Amino acid sequence: MTAMHHASLIRAATQTLIDHVDELTALDQAIGDGDHGLNMRRGAQAIQARLEELSSQPLNDALRSMGLTCMSTIGGSSGPVFGTLLITLGKELPEQPNAADMAHALDVGIKALTRLGKAEVGQKTLLDVLDPVRQVLAAAGDVPHAALLARVRQCADDSAMATAHMQASRGRSSFLGDRALGHVDPGSRSMNLIIGSICDGL
Repeated sequence: MTAMHHASLIRAATQTLIDHVDELTALDQAIGDGDHGLNMRRGAQAIQARLEELSSQPLNDALRSMGLTCMSTIGGSSGPVFGTLLITLGKELPEQPNAADMAHALDVGIKALTRLGKAEVGQKTLLDVLDPVRQVLAAAGDVPHAALLARVRQCADDSAMATAHMQASRGRSSFLGDRALGHVDPGSRSMNLIIGSICDGL
Protein backbone atom coordinates (compact mmCIF):
# COMPACT_ATOMS: atom_id res chain seq x y z
CA MET A 1 0.00 0.00 0.00
CA THR A 2 1.50 3.34 -1.00
CA ALA A 3 1.68 6.23 1.46
CA MET A 4 -0.64 8.24 -0.77
CA HIS A 5 -3.19 5.42 -0.70
CA HIS A 6 -3.18 4.97 3.06
CA ALA A 7 -3.54 8.73 3.43
CA SER A 8 -6.76 8.61 1.39
CA LEU A 9 -8.05 5.77 3.60
CA ILE A 10 -7.20 7.76 6.73
CA ARG A 11 -9.01 10.79 5.34
CA ALA A 12 -12.10 8.72 4.52
CA ALA A 13 -12.19 6.88 7.86
CA THR A 14 -11.83 10.05 9.91
CA GLN A 15 -14.34 11.95 7.81
CA THR A 16 -17.02 9.28 8.25
CA LEU A 17 -16.68 9.63 12.03
CA ILE A 18 -17.03 13.40 11.74
CA ASP A 19 -20.05 13.04 9.43
CA HIS A 20 -21.77 10.62 11.84
CA VAL A 21 -21.15 12.59 15.03
CA ASP A 22 -24.87 13.13 15.68
CA GLU A 23 -25.69 9.44 15.27
CA LEU A 24 -22.85 8.36 17.55
CA THR A 25 -23.86 10.96 20.11
CA ALA A 26 -27.46 9.76 20.10
CA LEU A 27 -26.38 6.13 20.52
CA ASP A 28 -24.22 7.06 23.50
CA GLN A 29 -26.90 9.24 25.04
CA ALA A 30 -29.12 6.15 25.15
CA ILE A 31 -26.70 3.91 27.05
CA GLY A 32 -23.60 5.92 28.03
CA ASP A 33 -22.25 9.36 28.85
CA GLY A 34 -23.43 10.89 25.59
CA ASP A 35 -19.94 12.07 24.66
CA HIS A 36 -18.75 9.29 22.34
CA GLY A 37 -19.61 11.10 19.12
CA LEU A 38 -17.88 14.31 20.19
CA ASN A 39 -14.85 12.41 21.45
CA MET A 40 -14.49 10.48 18.21
CA ARG A 41 -14.90 13.66 16.18
CA ARG A 42 -12.17 15.33 18.24
CA GLY A 43 -9.81 12.45 17.59
CA ALA A 44 -10.69 12.32 13.89
CA GLN A 45 -10.08 16.05 13.49
CA ALA A 46 -6.74 15.78 15.30
CA ILE A 47 -5.68 12.99 12.92
CA GLN A 48 -6.83 15.00 9.90
CA ALA A 49 -4.72 17.93 11.11
CA ARG A 50 -1.68 15.64 10.83
CA LEU A 51 -2.65 14.15 7.47
CA GLU A 52 0.25 15.68 5.54
CA GLU A 53 2.71 14.22 8.04
CA LEU A 54 0.94 10.85 8.08
CA SER A 55 0.91 10.67 4.29
CA SER A 56 4.71 10.78 4.25
CA GLN A 57 5.07 7.93 6.76
CA PRO A 58 5.06 4.19 6.07
CA LEU A 59 1.77 2.48 7.01
CA ASN A 60 3.13 1.09 10.28
CA ASP A 61 4.44 4.46 11.46
CA ALA A 62 1.19 6.18 10.43
CA LEU A 63 -0.86 3.68 12.45
CA ARG A 64 1.32 4.20 15.52
CA SER A 65 1.13 7.99 15.12
CA MET A 66 -2.65 7.85 14.88
CA GLY A 67 -2.82 5.61 17.92
CA LEU A 68 -0.84 8.07 19.99
CA THR A 69 -3.03 10.91 18.71
CA CYS A 70 -6.16 9.01 19.77
CA MET A 71 -4.74 8.47 23.24
CA SER A 72 -3.92 12.15 23.67
CA THR A 73 -7.09 13.67 22.20
CA ILE A 74 -10.05 11.28 22.60
CA GLY A 75 -11.67 11.45 26.03
CA GLY A 76 -13.06 8.61 28.11
CA SER A 77 -12.25 4.97 27.43
CA SER A 78 -12.31 5.37 23.64
CA GLY A 79 -8.90 7.05 23.51
CA PRO A 80 -6.98 4.15 25.06
CA VAL A 81 -9.12 1.58 23.21
CA PHE A 82 -8.78 2.96 19.68
CA GLY A 83 -5.21 4.09 20.41
CA THR A 84 -4.14 0.64 21.59
CA LEU A 85 -5.77 -1.00 18.58
CA LEU A 86 -4.01 1.29 16.09
CA ILE A 87 -0.63 0.96 17.79
CA THR A 88 -0.96 -2.84 17.85
CA LEU A 89 -1.91 -2.94 14.17
CA GLY A 90 1.10 -0.75 13.45
CA LYS A 91 3.37 -3.27 15.16
CA GLU A 92 1.85 -6.34 13.51
CA LEU A 93 1.02 -5.38 9.91
CA PRO A 94 3.53 -5.62 7.05
CA GLU A 95 3.69 -2.69 4.63
CA GLN A 96 1.60 -4.59 2.05
CA PRO A 97 -0.84 -6.63 4.18
CA ASN A 98 -3.04 -9.38 2.79
CA ALA A 99 -6.17 -10.86 4.38
CA ALA A 100 -4.20 -13.33 6.50
CA ASP A 101 -1.94 -10.52 7.75
CA MET A 102 -4.99 -8.46 8.69
CA ALA A 103 -6.59 -11.42 10.48
CA HIS A 104 -3.41 -12.01 12.48
CA ALA A 105 -3.02 -8.33 13.38
CA LEU A 106 -6.67 -8.08 14.47
CA ASP A 107 -6.24 -11.20 16.60
CA VAL A 108 -3.31 -9.60 18.40
CA GLY A 109 -5.26 -6.34 18.68
CA ILE A 110 -8.31 -8.08 20.16
CA LYS A 111 -6.10 -9.76 22.76
CA ALA A 112 -4.51 -6.40 23.62
CA LEU A 113 -7.93 -4.79 24.07
CA THR A 114 -9.10 -7.72 26.20
CA ARG A 115 -6.13 -7.15 28.51
CA LEU A 116 -6.71 -3.40 28.52
CA GLY A 117 -10.43 -3.35 29.30
CA LYS A 118 -11.02 -6.82 30.72
CA ALA A 119 -13.74 -7.12 28.07
CA GLU A 120 -14.41 -10.18 25.96
CA VAL A 121 -16.31 -10.90 22.76
CA GLY A 122 -20.06 -11.02 23.46
CA GLN A 123 -20.10 -8.21 26.01
CA LYS A 124 -21.48 -5.43 23.75
CA THR A 125 -18.23 -3.71 22.80
CA LEU A 126 -16.34 -2.99 19.59
CA LEU A 127 -14.77 -6.46 19.99
CA ASP A 128 -18.12 -7.76 18.73
CA VAL A 129 -17.34 -6.16 15.37
CA LEU A 130 -13.60 -6.80 15.29
CA ASP A 131 -13.77 -10.53 16.02
CA PRO A 132 -16.35 -11.45 13.35
CA VAL A 133 -14.39 -9.38 10.81
CA ARG A 134 -11.21 -11.19 11.87
CA GLN A 135 -12.95 -14.51 11.24
CA VAL A 136 -14.05 -13.44 7.75
CA LEU A 137 -10.49 -12.38 6.89
CA ALA A 138 -8.99 -15.56 8.34
CA ALA A 139 -11.30 -17.68 6.18
CA ALA A 140 -10.73 -15.61 3.02
CA GLY A 141 -8.73 -18.23 1.13
CA ASP A 142 -8.91 -17.48 -2.60
CA VAL A 143 -12.02 -15.28 -2.40
CA PRO A 144 -11.73 -12.50 -5.01
CA HIS A 145 -10.72 -9.08 -3.64
CA ALA A 146 -14.03 -7.32 -4.34
CA ALA A 147 -16.08 -10.18 -2.89
CA LEU A 148 -13.96 -10.28 0.26
CA LEU A 149 -14.35 -6.53 0.81
CA ALA A 150 -18.12 -6.90 0.39
CA ARG A 151 -18.15 -9.73 2.95
CA VAL A 152 -16.08 -7.73 5.44
CA ARG A 153 -18.28 -4.67 5.03
CA GLN A 154 -21.49 -6.69 5.46
CA CYS A 155 -20.02 -8.50 8.46
CA ALA A 156 -19.13 -5.20 10.13
CA ASP A 157 -22.63 -3.82 9.46
CA ASP A 158 -24.41 -6.92 10.75
CA SER A 159 -22.14 -7.32 13.78
CA ALA A 160 -22.59 -3.72 14.92
CA MET A 161 -26.37 -4.00 14.60
CA ALA A 162 -26.30 -7.30 16.53
CA THR A 163 -24.91 -5.53 19.60
CA ALA A 164 -28.41 -4.11 20.13
CA HIS A 165 -29.47 -7.58 21.29
CA MET A 166 -26.55 -8.09 23.68
CA GLN A 167 -26.37 -7.56 27.41
CA ALA A 168 -23.63 -5.11 28.35
CA SER A 169 -21.24 -6.21 31.06
CA ARG A 170 -18.53 -3.58 30.49
CA GLY A 171 -18.66 0.20 30.52
CA ARG A 172 -21.37 2.58 31.67
CA SER A 173 -24.08 0.74 29.74
CA SER A 174 -23.54 -2.31 31.97
CA PHE A 175 -25.27 -0.39 34.77
CA LEU A 176 -28.47 -0.22 32.73
CA GLY A 177 -29.10 -3.96 32.64
CA ASP A 178 -32.00 -4.83 30.35
CA ARG A 179 -32.49 -1.13 29.51
CA ALA A 180 -29.39 -1.34 27.29
CA LEU A 181 -31.11 -3.95 25.14
CA GLY A 182 -32.36 -2.58 21.84
CA HIS A 183 -29.53 -0.05 21.59
CA VAL A 184 -26.50 -0.47 19.34
CA ASP A 185 -23.16 -0.10 21.14
CA PRO A 186 -21.62 3.27 20.11
CA GLY A 187 -18.05 1.95 19.97
CA SER A 188 -19.18 -0.92 17.77
CA ARG A 189 -20.90 1.50 15.42
CA SER A 190 -17.76 3.65 15.23
CA MET A 191 -15.72 0.55 14.36
CA ASN A 192 -18.36 -0.39 11.79
CA LEU A 193 -18.12 3.05 10.16
CA ILE A 194 -14.32 2.92 10.04
CA ILE A 195 -14.24 -0.57 8.50
CA GLY A 196 -16.92 0.35 5.97
CA SER A 197 -15.04 3.43 4.79
CA ILE A 198 -11.79 1.45 4.45
CA CYS A 199 -13.56 -1.26 2.42
CA ASP A 200 -14.98 1.44 0.14
CA GLY A 201 -11.48 2.82 -0.45
CA LEU A 202 -9.60 -0.42 -1.09
